[in-house]
Amino acid sequence: MLRVLDEQRALAFYETAFGLKPVERLVFDSFTLIYLANDEQTFELELTINHGRTEPYALGDGYGHLAVSVDDLASEHARLDEAGFSPTPIKTLEANTRIIGTFFFLTDPDGYKIEVLSRGEPGRFL
Repeated sequence: MLRVLDEQRALAFYETAFGLKPVERLVFDSFTLIYLANDEQTFELELTINHGRTEPYALGDGYGHLAVSVDDLASEHARLDEAGFSPTPIKTLEANTRIIGTFFFLTDPDGYKIEVLSRGEPGRFL
């Protein structure tokens, strides 16, 4: 679950970046929950919008990042860059000369970091 300040901006980001679309929306007195998913996976992301909030959330030191895997990392990097999301450069993580993962990061409109990594890297079960 991620708390977001601007519902429309968050929905546009997650649909453009990852093809995640609302599958359920629950409105309560003081907040709204929106569940996002796509046809490629069983992953669901819950966005919480607290009604009346005007200040951005402090992410604190407990949040790490979300991670998604893709088949063609270079193509996704180019697509997200063209969409104006400013992904970081693609990097490779190695341990004892073994590739652990190839990845880049981007940041959503609320400041949450998202790792995009190559699906099926050696040593990974993605």
